[in-house]
Formats: sequence, structure tokens, C-alpha cells
Amino acid sequence: MKLWKSVLVVPFIFVVLCGAWPQSQPQTPPQTQPAQPAAAAPATPETIVSPKEAKELFRSVDEILQFASQDTGLPIEHKVKRRLTKRDEVQSYIEKSMKDDKDAKRLERSSAVLKKFGLIPRNFDLSKFLVTMLREQVAGYYDAKSKTVNLLNWVDAEQQKPVLAHELTHALQDQSFSIEKWMKGSTEDNDKKRNDPSPADIVNDEESSARQAVIEGQAMVVLMDYSLAPAGKTMLDAPQIVDALKQGMLTGTADSPAFRDAPIFLKEELTFPYRYGLDFTAALLQAGGRELAYAGAFKDPPKTTREIMEPKTYLAHEKLEPLKLIDMEKDFQGYDPFDIGAMGEFDVDVLVEQYAGRDKAEAMYPEWRGGYYFAGKPKGDKSAPIGVLYVSRWSSAAKAAEFAAVYAKSLAARYQKRQGLGTDGKIAEDAPPADSWRTLRGRHAWLTEEGVVLIEVRGDEILISESLDDKTTKKVEGDFWPAEKSSEKAAPGKQ
Repeated sequence: MKLWKSVLVVPFIFVVLCGAWPQSQPQTPPQTQPAQPAAAAPATPETIVSPKEAKELFRSVDEILQFASQDTGLPIEHKVKRRLTKRDEVQSYIEKSMKDDKDAKRLERSSAVLKKFGLIPRNFDLSKFLVTMLREQVAGYYDAKSKTVNLLNWVDAEQQKPVLAHELTHALQDQSFSIEKWMKGSTEDNDKKRNDPSPADIVNDEESSARQAVIEGQAMVVLMDYSLAPAGKTMLDAPQIVDALKQGMLTGTADSPAFRDAPIFLKEELTFPYRYGLDFTAALLQAGGRELAYAGAFKDPPKTTREIMEPKTYLAHEKLEPLKLIDMEKDFQGYDPFDIGAMGEFDVDVLVEQYAGRDKAEAMYPEWRGGYYFAGKPKGDKSAPIGVLYVSRWSSAAKAAEFAAVYAKSLAARYQKRQGLGTDGKIAEDAPPADSWRTLRGRHAWLTEEGVVLIEVRGDEILISESLDDKTTKKVEGDFWPAEKSSEKAAPGKQ
């Protein structure tokens, strides 16, 4: 369930949310302000880079490109084109990228599913928020199609140099590995021109997020190394600065109330490739040096957000057993596919944080072992709510029961009506509230204003059905848990 997949411009744009960067450092990455829900004209005239400053900035490109090449070990295949761009041109570039038919549809679907899971408010205009935020936060960008690094005519020239180190790292990545093609991932389905969701999206979602983190994490390390170079240090020598920078990305600055008040999901999702990608690259640097951290990560890329968040699993070549993929075409005959995607370790982290707090999220997400969802629209009924299936596997039955209880707790925040149902499918007046469980085992169901929500836990696996009709839910249960498992009786729920 990935937002980045819908915004293909982001891999090549450096968005700064790091107000915590210590001002005492020799060179400071520029600070920008997170977006308001609606665009607003600057209150005061912007400072425009002078022709003399622009000329000097252009000259610095080759010097900084050389630094980035030495820092990463990625060769300079050719000079990088450069241009000075205006704010309106940047907005046009962003809007054009996001209006691509395929990506616009994916964004629309993602937005609806995020609202269903309660990760963004029902009335939230996600597309508008993203365009405005990127317009106000962009600090520079590399256009892979034109092979051009774009400098900004409204940002102080000296402040743009660390950003250049970031963006020119993208240029080097592109010269060696063609990052647009590389970002498409490994599945053959990526090469097909399609607008409809398919099971391939389950793999693509996690791969695209992991690869995004590689791209941005490497560029963040080079930015920091460039900024610390005058002091004779690198990012690995300055863990406190790294921690402050990552914290600043999440909290924003004092004059950025819109970002500070944004849904947890958006804060985490928009900063994920920078924060976790930085740590991933640092871990590879420490484990195997420059070759492993840069070219090595492109040649043997991580496949999941789990590998990014826990680099030890990548370094150990961990292989998780694939979660059984149900026959979606057969099981959902009464539904038009609306969205299909992964629910990876990062998604679980954010979901648990939203409904149970940060400490619980940090304890839970390493226990993830697989997950995906299907969202569909009932055929012939445009007014009906989206139906969602979500299945997951955990490290143990105990951890599955913990997550199931967190998910049950989320119902109180997402639905006004939550009436417990008995085994006969009728309302049970004595049923415990959905948010009262500490662990949840067995089969539990609640009637909401959008239909029935079912949470079923069998061993280390969980199946969740929301707003699906009973016939479809039973078909899915029989498919996900075949005959040899169907006779297993789930233990009664325990508080």
C-alpha cells in the first residue's frame, strides 16, 4: 500500500523536512516549509539568484559531481546538464508527472484504500496535498528523462550546494543503472501498459518502496558527507547529527504547522526513503564498505521494506516463505478489482503506531512475516462501500494475536457503529467492545455502518474481511485456509 508508487516524480526530487540540522555545521542543507492543504502565494517577494550567483553555482556542479563520485565509487560517465528553474516551472513539472493517467488512477485508488484503513481522513484531498507540499518543499531535482539537474532560482546559491550533492548522486546512479528503468522492479508485469490492479502489485509495492529507499538513502549519505567534509568528518562519524536530522524530518520546523498536523501515515511515508534509506546505506557501509553500499545495492537490490528497516535481514539474505496468494479472480467474482497491494513491514509499523502508539509499533513490526490486501467494488452498485480483504502472517501465534487486537482496536476510530456478532451471525448484546482486547484469537465479527468486519486468527496467520458479503468472505476463507486446515478449530478469544 504505497503512496510513492503513485508519484513517480518523487524518486528524483529532494524534499527537505529536516529543520533539526545543527546550524553550527560548516554547510547547512536548506530548510523548507511543509505544505498547507491549499497553495498560498508567498507573503513576501522571493530572493532571486543573480546571474553572477547562477554562473558560480553552475561551475560548482562539476566539482560536487566529482565529490559524489569519489564518495560513492560510482563513475562519471559524462557531464551532467544543468539549468536554473523557476518555482512555477517546478510546479508544472510536478503536476504533469502526477497527471499521467496510470499514476493518477493508482493515486485515486491508494487514497480510497488509505481512507478505508483509517490512515488518512475521509475528507482528505491527497492529490492536492501532495502537489502543494512538493511545490513548497522541493529543494532541487534531477530529471532522468532530460538528464538534467535543476537548480532553483529562489533558493540561496550557497544553500543549494549540499542539495546538489544529493541530486548529483541521482545523476551518477542514473548513469550507471538507469534509475527510471531500475525503479520498475523485477516483475514482468511492470513492462505491460495497464491501468487495472493485478496481483503483481503486491510484489511491486514492496519492491518500489525498497528501491526508493536505496536511491534516496545513498543520496542522503552523500549530502551529509559533503556537508561534513570541511570538518574532516563523514556521516559515520556523526551519529548524533544523523539522529537529529531524522527526527527533524518527522517533526518539521516551528513554522510548519501543516506538516506537524498531517496524518501519521503521511509523515512516515513521505520521509521513509530518506530516514530508513540513510540507515540502510550506513549499515551496508559498515558491513562491506563503499562497493556494497552503493553499486552493490543496485546490483542486488532489497525486495521489501523489512530489509530496509532491518538491514541485518538483507545482509543475512533472509528468505521468507511466500504468503499464500488466493485466486482473486475466482474468489471475488461479485467485485470489480479496485486496488491490490502489499501490506509490508513498514505499513504495519504505521498502522500500529496510529492505533497503539510508537512503542507498540516498534515492538510489533519486526514480527511481520508477510501481508497483502485486495479492495473491490461490488459489481452493479456504485454507492456501496469498498470491500477489503487483508491477510497477514506473523512470527508466532502470540504475535498474530497481538496484532489482531490492535486491528480490532482500530475499529473504534474508523466506524461509528460496532456491534459484536455471535457465531450465528446475529448481534450479541453481551459481546466485549472491539477495542477491549489485549490479544485476539479465533473468529470475531462486528456489524458496522459499512457492513461486517471479520477478524479471524489461525495460528500465526490472520484474515480480515471488511464490507465484503458473507458468501465472498467464506470463499476467501476456504481458499486461504484449504481443506486440510479448515477442520482446525480456533481457540476462543482471550482478554
